[in-house]
Amino acid sequence: MSTPLIIVLAIIAALILFLIVYYNRLVQLRNNRENAFADIDVQLKQRYDLIPQLVETVKGYAKHEKETLTRVVELRNQAVAANTIDDKIAVENQLTSVLAGLKVTLEAYPDLKANQNFLQLQEEMSDIENKLAAVRRYFNSATKEFNNAVQTFPSNIIAGMFNFKKASMFDLGNDRATFDKAPTVSF
Repeated sequence: MSTPLIIVLAIIAALILFLIVYYNRLVQLRNNRENAFADIDVQLKQRYDLIPQLVETVKGYAKHEKETLTRVVELRNQAVAANTIDDKIAVENQLTSVLAGLKVTLEAYPDLKANQNFLQLQEEMSDIENKLAAVRRYFNSATKEFNNAVQTFPSNIIAGMFNFKKASMFDLGNDRATFDKAPTVSF
């Protein structure tokens, strides 16, 4: 075997190894991001299960707040039915905003704030919202790592070849500061 042939074969082998290493890294990062969103889904499922209980409890006290309660239920149902990560993110942003408005509305009902069932539900919602904030941060971190790999050289070459695209963050938009802090439970 001649030296030039060995060099060509070594270069081809190095390129194949390069391709394999970077492709596998991109797959791992994409899977890590999807796993992070699965963690969000677990918390969202708990949130979705609590919302009907919270709404029914509040209905007894706040009959004239029906529009807000109806919107919460509609958004909850849309969120459960969302099929893609991007769809779920969009609906979740709306639901988080409406839930924050519901919390403000509930402050006007002192009898409701003293109700044991409501207090327990409010504590559970607060706990879930805190967990959601944590898993959203983890999801965004995994998404940033994936996006960095998709956009930086030399992995961007492999990403382009195998159709890896920049992924969406779980962004709360302009209200980020409002939603990053834990919900308060007041008595």
